[in-house]
Amino acid sequence: MEQAVYAAEAALEERHWWFVCRRRLFARELARAGVAKDAAMLDVGTSTGTNLRMLRDAGYHDVTGLDMSDEAIRYCRDKGLGDVRKGDICAMPFPDARFDAVLATDIVEHVDDDAAALAEIRRVLKPGGLALLTVPAFEQLWGAQDDLSHHKRRYRLPRFCALVEETGLEVERRYHFNYLLFAPIWLARQIIRRSGATRRSENHINAPGLNELLTLLFEIDCRTAPLVRPPFGVSILVGARENTMPVHRNGASHERQTAHTDH
Repeated sequence: MEQAVYAAEAALEERHWWFVCRRRLFARELARAGVAKDAAMLDVGTSTGTNLRMLRDAGYHDVTGLDMSDEAIRYCRDKGLGDVRKGDICAMPFPDARFDAVLATDIVEHVDDDAAALAEIRRVLKPGGLALLTVPAFEQLWGAQDDLSHHKRRYRLPRFCALVEETGLEVERRYHFNYLLFAPIWLARQIIRRSGATRRSENHINAPGLNELLTLLFEIDCRTAPLVRPPFGVSILVGARENTMPVHRNGASHERQTAHTDH
């Protein structure tokens, strides 16, 4: 991501409606999946630490972050948000079967080879471990934020689930969220694109009163999306399990080798 995006996120993530409600959503998904508080947790693409904040506040204490950016790691360190290692999602510096749960929220869309990234997530998961994944949805929503964030693509839910399962993970939960704001966001991005206006980050479009209103609206959205399962949304959430079954690549079957080695 561009430095302006890191700076905006670092300054805003603690109270901004988007980050606040997403953290609550992820915490509920982890609790629903029965992830124990002493589970070994990995947050991939940790950026400036919003998920590390959530995991700390939710009571998880065996937490590791991973990010490619020295700038992002510095922000996490300065905030006191725990251990963040430098590394690539496609070649993570961890042994097989190291973690009980991996969070990869809005990171896979940054990677040239998204299948390789998902395969690495599977590799570092313990048998039965949970992968909690989010990605941006619908190419029609492409906007300046995608460019600033260096996104490679946006996804459709069926294709993303198929990609996840092609790596050997078993999808057990899938839905769109941020569906209540889908139309306004689409319209705003069309206006921005056609007007030629630029902005350092969409996160700067905020004010205290607006933040309160959007927090309430997005909280309703995140609580109802798993129940309503709308056919559209700005984002996709997938929960998948490491199922220890053979992975088929290029017509060949490869049994996953697991090494239960701690660092």
